Amino acid sequence: MRLGNLDGRPVLITADGEGALDASAGGFASHADVFDRWDEFVAWAAGADLGGATAFDPALLGPVSPRPAQVFAIGLNYAAHAAEASLAIPEFPTTFTKFPTCLTGPYATVDLPGETVDFEIELVAVISKRAHHVAEADAWSHVAGLAVGQDLSERTVQLRPPAPQFSLGKSFPGFGPTGPWLVTPDEVADRDDLAIECRHNGEVVQSSRTSDLIFSVARIIHLVSGVTPMLPGDVIFTGTPSGVGIGRTPQRFMRSGDRLESTVEGIGTIVTTFA
Repeated sequence: MRLGNLDGRPVLITADGEGALDASAGGFASHADVFDRWDEFVAWAAGADLGGATAFDPALLGPVSPRPAQVFAIGLNYAAHAAEASLAIPEFPTTFTKFPTCLTGPYATVDLPGETVDFEIELVAVISKRAHHVAEADAWSHVAGLAVGQDLSERTVQLRPPAPQFSLGKSFPGFGPTGPWLVTPDEVADRDDLAIECRHNGEVVQSSRTSDLIFSVARIIHLVSGVTPMLPGDVIFTGTPSGVGIGRTPQRFMRSGDRLESTVEGIGTIVTTFA
């Protein structure tokens, strides 16, 4: 199943990505309805007639979970990325937040707030039901679906002394593109091993597989939910592979007119442009 956000409305997306069926047909008028009644929504979607889906403008697609109570972001979750940051591999997920107002859709144009805006492609997971002290073996049963994400960062703000400001530096408007839609884990070939790739102006700058995550999706949910409850609709940015702009020589940051294409196998591609 593919769950989309079309102009603020939850919709089922057809397998070819070209048609949408409004979830209000099943009594789900908002994403809050969908995530709060997830099992009921899945049951309705399983029998929904997608033959009634209609064509839509992809530019109207919004963030896959538009109003999460919480956004969890995991840093240093690929060994090669930790190495390029000259930091040790963490023993517990390095966790921060991106404020929800930064979330945007899969085809957004983002205004640059500074000269050091960096790219970080990530696999995004969305929580389907309350998770607290969840066993790792049960964690996937709390996942509504997966999406492509970009954890954009203004590095000067993020690393301003005397102490880093990760959450502020990563929460400017548009700094959390997600999409193109939410894909349920049963729809991908291997939920723990997906190719992930980012292109900057057509050049591949990040390429890896999610099997290289230090903390898998299930382990993130297990460990983080052991500290704080995770709620329906909550968003998890699971970490980025190596190749980010700040770790390059010379460093590479976004400029007006630049274009990022971010792809995760079995989910799709999001395109972010900068102005």
